[in-house]
Amino acid sequence: MKNRLGFALFLAFTGASALTVAAPASAPANCRNTGDFGGWLDAFKREAVIKGVSRATLESVESDLRFEPSIISKDRGQGVFGQPFLEFAGRMVDKSGRVGQGATRIKKYGDIFQRIETKYGVPPSVITGFWALETDFGANSGKSPIIPALTTLAYDCRRGAMFREELMAALQVLEQRKLPKAELIGAWAGEIGQMQFLPAHYLNHGVDFDGDGKVDLRNSAPDVLASTGNLLKSMGWRKGEPWLQEVSVPERMPWQEADISIQHPGSQWASWGVKRADGRALASDQLPASLILPMGRNGPAFLAYKNFKVYLEWNQSFVYATTAAYLATRLEGAGQVNRGNGDVSPLTQAQGKELQQILSARGFDVGKIDGIIGLKTRTAVKAMQIKFSMPADSYPTAELIERLR
Repeated sequence: MKNRLGFALFLAFTGASALTVAAPASAPANCRNTGDFGGWLDAFKREAVIKGVSRATLESVESDLRFEPSIISKDRGQGVFGQPFLEFAGRMVDKSGRVGQGATRIKKYGDIFQRIETKYGVPPSVITGFWALETDFGANSGKSPIIPALTTLAYDCRRGAMFREELMAALQVLEQRKLPKAELIGAWAGEIGQMQFLPAHYLNHGVDFDGDGKVDLRNSAPDVLASTGNLLKSMGWRKGEPWLQEVSVPERMPWQEADISIQHPGSQWASWGVKRADGRALASDQLPASLILPMGRNGPAFLAYKNFKVYLEWNQSFVYATTAAYLATRLEGAGQVNRGNGDVSPLTQAQGKELQQILSARGFDVGKIDGIIGLKTRTAVKAMQIKFSMPADSYPTAELIERLR
């Protein structure tokens, strides 16, 4: 990741996907395509016609309805989200200049943001955080034709069902003349515009907020920002409620309660010794929250509220979701994240692979064995920490690997 380099542009180099919204179940990342692409494409075209896509529209994109192996390589190589939180957030937030740039844009579009928050209930900081991470405020939205990418991913074995819907949506965008073919360009995985919307989001949640009679997510800031507010509201954003709060944790507490799937009221976390990041007492309220420890009990700590689930809906990568939510808190005036209570030694990728292999052999579903510690691996880690009477903070360590051996 380059300093001040747009997230979409970085993804073009790394092969990571910006907007991985919750979708139908996918196959293992190492699945192989064995079917006949030509036969698959013929069947897709027939379905498109049944769903109202004209033959003229299909003919206009005939040369773009093709399979590109390079797209598969990028889809299989999304390793950036395996970085530790402090490294990822440090590059994307603290050293990027995005906090200052975001504050400038919130001020510039103040009236528009006020109208958006009134209508959709989403604060300017939340929308601006995504705007910063996805494309550096529109500077790097991608220059690749999206039809070939969507065709490839729709045929692919891994997430074919999801991208088949997106390819159909892209054709409907053309059919309904919402965008000309020349403007169907974006990131390698088929996202469009300054917020990297997939075509179905463009169709279903795009908003003409500048009143010019069209939805322009590439060039109109009002349309971009309002459409994002509309999409986040549809994902379940709760108006007036928090999303993330940095906290400090004691040396000892029931660590097994620190889990994104477990919620307790603020009063309960306070009784266990959780405090505000500056050491002051935590508000003893009844608002449900999860304690999340991106780098274990010795690293940074946050209370994640119900709105945080929307971040995971936007992108299922835990490190991305936490970073985006953290950036929004910085735009609200929060300070730079604390490093935690002690030294944290993240596993190497080789250690991560070994851990996943051992856990998989024990019957746990850890997803792809790639050394990237995602939510599935963390769930398995927690189970084994409990078994070995270790602090169950869900964070893998060399000590756990040694125990498992």
